[in-house]
Amino acid sequence: MQKIFILGLALFTGVILTQAQTKSAQDITSKKVDKPKTVKTASGLQYTITSQGNGPQAHMGDNVKVHYTGKFTNDTVFDSSVNRGTPFEFMLGRGRVIKGWDEGISYLHVGDKATFIIPPAIGYGDQDSGPIPANSTLVFDVELLGVSEGVKLFDIKKRDTLKTASGLKYLIAQANPKGEKPLQGGRVVANYVAYFTDGTIFDATADRGKPFSFLLGKNQVVKGWDEGVSLMRTGEKFRLIIPYELAYGEQGYQGVIPPKATILLDIELLEVKAPIKPTLYDVAGKEVQTTTSGLKYIIVNKGSGAKAEAGKNVKVHYTGFLDNGTIFDSSVERGEPIEFPLGQGRVIKGWDEGIGMMNVGDKMRLIIPYDLAYGEAGRPPIIPAKAQLTFDVELVEVK
Repeated sequence: MQKIFILGLALFTGVILTQAQTKSAQDITSKKVDKPKTVKTASGLQYTITSQGNGPQAHMGDNVKVHYTGKFTNDTVFDSSVNRGTPFEFMLGRGRVIKGWDEGISYLHVGDKATFIIPPAIGYGDQDSGPIPANSTLVFDVELLGVSEGVKLFDIKKRDTLKTASGLKYLIAQANPKGEKPLQGGRVVANYVAYFTDGTIFDATADRGKPFSFLLGKNQVVKGWDEGVSLMRTGEKFRLIIPYELAYGEQGYQGVIPPKATILLDIELLEVKAPIKPTLYDVAGKEVQTTTSGLKYIIVNKGSGAKAEAGKNVKVHYTGFLDNGTIFDSSVERGEPIEFPLGQGRVIKGWDEGIGMMNVGDKMRLIIPYDLAYGEAGRPPIIPAKAQLTFDVELVEVK
């Protein structure tokens, strides 16, 4: 996960803490610690609380406001929000600062002043970062000014940890025996917070401002998600502890998910919908036409709406299947059409060409040879090598 460098506060847009969200400034007091004690954590962080405040403690997922001065071990100052006169604001535990900061701030209460000694392993590592040389141990004098609740993890104290045969672990934070069970192939709607075992949150529906939905058992999420959600009822809250074998495997994912990473998921199941089974078009007796590229198409229904044109956004409902009749993808199942800019290479060549021949309201069957689809390699395990693909498509809208 990319780290946002602490230097240069103007590069980061924080949140405004209000008196309604936290104690007012008049209520916060700070008392100097007579004999400060230095604590060294398992990560190598050393922190010393020099003044104790009486405000709320910061937790992973909270929005925090901090003043700080950063120094090298020779006391040379390399950055200071105090000198700028503007506190630094960020969401704790989201990988937006170096690991030593995320960990250190989580030990503080509002009003606390502390000194962090951060080794390279939880700082900027073995690479130069602006004015900070590789392998630098850093010293920060910090003051926690404010905390407001952001992403909140479930309270699972005194909850039993259960385990399935696959190795998935889960804890029930909130049960709802009368809730509705999801069905395989049906749509589920959920809110979630996803994080690592060190508490670092890497994804949350709160970031997008809306719940997440997917088709259960259709490989649209990692195996641990599919299995965990299948155990739930609407209105329930689970913590899923997903081993790497049921998550992103030995390789991880695109620098965001480390190799062999255990994923934790606090998930609330909001809604379930019955599966929608796509109905394939009846093309009996209809003419099969072929373009110069080799694309074949069958006109099932003629519409009278706007013409699809390159550069415009189009909305399309579709069901895709292999020569053996296996449906591998369907917007009809998901209950929402796909939208994309036509002629920009955002979809396979056969789609750009085929949809480009349609008007809104048209329904067509596109029979796409492999060289206009996913080529000789295919997209295993879903699309085999040299696979001809057939799509029943409907042009819903042109923008």
